[in-house]
Amino acid sequence: MALIITDECINCDVCEPECPNGAISQGDEIYVIEASLCTECVGHYETSQCVEVCPVDCIIKDPDHEETEEELRAKYEHITGES
Repeated sequence: MALIITDECINCDVCEPECPNGAISQGDEIYVIEASLCTECVGHYETSQCVEVCPVDCIIKDPDHEETEEELRAKYEHITGES
Protein backbone atom coordinates (compact mmCIF):
# COMPACT_ATOMS: atom_id res chain seq x y z
CA MET A 1 0.00 0.00 0.00
CA ALA A 2 0.99 3.55 -0.46
CA LEU A 3 0.74 5.75 2.60
CA ILE A 4 -1.45 8.80 3.22
CA ILE A 5 -1.21 11.69 5.62
CA THR A 6 -4.36 12.34 7.62
CA ASP A 7 -5.78 15.72 8.56
CA GLU A 8 -4.13 15.36 11.95
CA CYS A 9 -0.93 16.58 10.23
CA ILE A 10 0.57 19.61 12.00
CA ASN A 11 2.79 20.66 9.07
CA CYS A 12 5.95 20.16 11.09
CA ASP A 13 8.01 19.54 7.92
CA VAL A 14 9.90 16.50 9.24
CA CYS A 15 8.48 13.89 6.84
CA GLU A 16 9.22 15.52 3.48
CA PRO A 17 13.04 15.35 3.61
CA GLU A 18 12.92 11.74 4.86
CA CYS A 19 11.21 10.38 1.73
CA PRO A 20 13.80 8.78 -0.57
CA ASN A 21 11.38 8.85 -3.52
CA GLY A 22 10.28 12.48 -3.25
CA ALA A 23 6.68 11.34 -2.77
CA ILE A 24 5.84 13.85 -0.02
CA SER A 25 5.03 17.48 -0.72
CA GLN A 26 3.17 20.38 0.85
CA GLY A 27 -0.49 20.32 -0.15
CA ASP A 28 -3.08 23.06 0.22
CA GLU A 29 -3.70 22.36 3.91
CA ILE A 30 -1.36 19.56 4.95
CA TYR A 31 1.45 17.48 3.52
CA VAL A 32 0.41 14.91 0.92
CA ILE A 33 1.91 11.70 -0.44
CA GLU A 34 1.88 10.92 -4.16
CA ALA A 35 0.78 7.28 -4.27
CA SER A 36 2.58 6.58 -7.54
CA LEU A 37 5.91 7.45 -5.88
CA CYS A 38 5.34 5.91 -2.44
CA THR A 39 7.01 2.53 -1.93
CA GLU A 40 6.75 2.64 1.88
CA CYS A 41 10.55 2.85 1.65
CA VAL A 42 10.76 -0.70 0.24
CA GLY A 43 14.15 -0.97 -1.43
CA HIS A 44 15.58 1.86 0.63
CA TYR A 45 14.90 1.08 4.31
CA GLU A 46 13.38 -1.58 6.53
CA THR A 47 10.63 0.77 7.70
CA SER A 48 8.76 3.76 6.30
CA GLN A 49 10.92 6.71 7.27
CA CYS A 50 8.10 9.26 7.28
CA VAL A 51 6.15 7.12 9.75
CA GLU A 52 9.24 6.82 11.94
CA VAL A 53 9.74 10.59 12.25
CA CYS A 54 6.10 11.77 12.40
CA PRO A 55 5.47 13.22 15.88
CA VAL A 56 1.67 12.89 15.66
CA ASP A 57 1.34 9.48 13.98
CA CYS A 58 -0.76 10.84 11.14
CA ILE A 59 0.76 8.73 8.34
CA ILE A 60 -1.19 5.55 7.67
CA LYS A 61 -1.65 2.94 4.96
CA ASP A 62 -3.91 4.17 2.17
CA PRO A 63 -6.79 1.71 1.72
CA ASP A 64 -7.37 3.10 -1.79
CA HIS A 65 -3.87 2.06 -2.90
CA GLU A 66 -3.33 -1.49 -1.68
CA GLU A 67 -0.07 -3.02 -2.88
CA THR A 68 1.86 -6.16 -2.02
CA GLU A 69 5.51 -6.19 -1.02
CA GLU A 70 6.32 -7.40 -4.54
CA GLU A 71 4.35 -4.55 -6.13
CA LEU A 72 6.13 -2.02 -3.91
CA ARG A 73 9.48 -3.56 -4.86
CA ALA A 74 8.57 -3.34 -8.58
CA LYS A 75 7.56 0.31 -8.12
CA TYR A 76 10.88 0.99 -6.38
CA GLU A 77 12.77 -0.64 -9.25
CA HIS A 78 10.79 1.40 -11.80
CA ILE A 79 11.38 4.68 -9.94
CA THR A 80 15.09 4.11 -9.36
CA GLY A 81 15.86 2.28 -12.59
CA GLU A 82 17.20 -0.67 -10.60
CA SER A 83 16.26 -4.26 -11.22
